[in-house]
Amino acid sequence: MRILLADDHGLFVEGLQNLLQAGGNEVVGAALNGLEALQLARELHPDLILMDIRMPVFDGLKATRLIKAELPEIQIVMLTTSAEDADLFDALKSGASGYLLKNLKPNVLFTYLEGLARGEAPLSRELSAHLLAEFTRQASMIEHNAALESLNPDHGGESARNPEPGGASASRSPEQELTPRQRQILEMIAEGMTYREVGTALHVSENTVKYHMGEILQRLHAKNREQVVAYALRSGWLSSQK
Repeated sequence: MRILLADDHGLFVEGLQNLLQAGGNEVVGAALNGLEALQLARELHPDLILMDIRMPVFDGLKATRLIKAELPEIQIVMLTTSAEDADLFDALKSGASGYLLKNLKPNVLFTYLEGLARGEAPLSRELSAHLLAEFTRQASMIEHNAALESLNPDHGGESARNPEPGGASASRSPEQELTPRQRQILEMIAEGMTYREVGTALHVSENTVKYHMGEILQRLHAKNREQVVAYALRSGWLSSQK
């Protein structure tokens, strides 16, 4: 795995670089601030960026947002000392694939990186409970609001009867959840093409194709690409794109 480090503590970066390389990874560069992280991401196109939050010029959260907006195929995992819930939630909202604390042991770090390669989200155990609690809280709020809506059927007026496009995702069919590029990629995958072949045909990197496939899996709530392709072919909407 080609990894870019983004942290303003030189000694930590040097030690982490030695550790990662000893584990068989390639550290392609190191950034001392958020702006350098963005510049090096553009130049080096790493597979993964291990990003600190507290950095000069602009912090890791802003750097993550900018990088994911421009280079969505690059995975970013926050590696920080901050165990604040706000930083955790902001990092995930900014597009980070995971959130780890710097006090973890080397073997645990490698385990998380191996999981990331399999599509798992690296998240320090001590923060998992915080994230689950927040999801539970949000789900409770949604249920509470739904209960209030049911007690006030006239609430919302015309907007309730005629929701804006995109305002009622439940009415959208699965294929409508995908972008035209994602439907194109899925159709090529269904024809038996590999990620590399799709990337070559569309003039994008293999990592970009993998990123889009991950988005497809998430939007269609599938576990793997075989499930998505089978569903699309069975439903008949994939072949209709031709």
